[in-house]
Amino acid sequence: MADDPKKKIAQDCFKKGTEAMVKQNWDYAIEMFGQSVKFAPDNLMFRQTLRGVERKKYPKGTGAKMAGMRLMGVKASIKKARLTRNWANLDLSAEEGLMLVPWDAELNADMGEATSKQGFTDVGVQGYRWSVDSDPNNKVILKALGALLEQKGEFLESLKYWERVFKLDPLDMEARSKITQLNASSVIRDGEFDDDGNKKERSLEDIRKAIGKQASANASVDGPGQSEEADLQRAVRKDPDNKHAFLKLADFYRRGGKLEDAGAMYQKALELSGGDPNIREQLEDVEIDLMRKSVDIAKSNAAKSPNDKEAVAMAKAQEIELWKREAESYRSRVERNANDLKIKFTLADRFYKLKMFSQAIPLLQAAVQDPRMEGQALLLLGFCFINEKKGALARRQLEKAVPKLSAVENKKEFLECHYYLGRLCEEAKEVDKAEEHYGEVLAIDYEYKDALKRMESLAKG
Repeated sequence: MADDPKKKIAQDCFKKGTEAMVKQNWDYAIEMFGQSVKFAPDNLMFRQTLRGVERKKYPKGTGAKMAGMRLMGVKASIKKARLTRNWANLDLSAEEGLMLVPWDAELNADMGEATSKQGFTDVGVQGYRWSVDSDPNNKVILKALGALLEQKGEFLESLKYWERVFKLDPLDMEARSKITQLNASSVIRDGEFDDDGNKKERSLEDIRKAIGKQASANASVDGPGQSEEADLQRAVRKDPDNKHAFLKLADFYRRGGKLEDAGAMYQKALELSGGDPNIREQLEDVEIDLMRKSVDIAKSNAAKSPNDKEAVAMAKAQEIELWKREAESYRSRVERNANDLKIKFTLADRFYKLKMFSQAIPLLQAAVQDPRMEGQALLLLGFCFINEKKGALARRQLEKAVPKLSAVENKKEFLECHYYLGRLCEEAKEVDKAEEHYGEVLAIDYEYKDALKRMESLAKG
């Protein structure tokens, strides 16, 4: 990357953007991530990070002030770029608009088209996916995404979007034809494998039978009672003002791991309910699950390339954003459910991770009243006091936590508790007690942190 001056500039801008993002300086983060995208338009991670920060600044359904007027020039530029087939300029114009309205389906589709035309297929797919998230029933966008996925050879993924088109319009002959074609493509590509992992050779007749079998399977779910998903979708179409129909479909999608689809259904149910807080919580949970999924991917990428500082920083920044989003959601739940000690403990845990110790302490002091989480709450409370430089208070909490933690069921917490009690006793010059706690640690894990080294040092006097 460093050999290309533009890539080097993009990397430097991304680093500055990451630093600004951690500080919640959204404007500067957007500016820097925007520059990184400009100089490296093929980099999917840069693009995802930019959109994530833009959406942090402007939550779903919002945008910049006077966005409508400011977008007039942007749309004129997009129109001109499309007419002249200047895809690079179309991409730049679309991103300019997305800085104002990052959830806009049309602009995300424009970006998807512009990048795919330049050969940045992965970025193009992401653009169309964002567009579908905002406008899930747009046949034109669904078809464009399906076509691009087919181009990538992702036939089954492409098939999902063409099937959505067909469900929206059963008379769409292009969709019907594509479904048959993609079924055939996936069968031919995937084939069958023997016990040694070698692909079996199949006759044309075998392939035809497999295609027919797959097509029949797809067709069989169209009738009532044949498919839970189809039945739930029919219920939504039959009564589009019934929030419960959307909730049932959302729950179905969530159970199946289709989080984007679930989120769209919860959003619709929320709108129909007039802002029911219980439905809002379900929508927030799905949004958090999506963020957590993104964090897991970022961590996995960083683990594969531990020397890639950019990937490591990105994973950490995304994780911090996840904690902040969780804290934001759980804080409102605590306000609505003041007696729910479990949610208070969960919020306190996120505050602790964000180093907001003074905010975590009163929540943990309440959570210790629940016997099910008393030991863990006392432990975390002790850690908060350690970070607040209040050793005596910390020690008192950890000593109360010890009998509540099992060396078998709570091994991690048990070791942490005794180790830090050893440290606190060591600082207080209480050698015998420090040795006792380090001994408890070493009896379970002989290589835990520097417990052995500290134990030996105390023994030498």
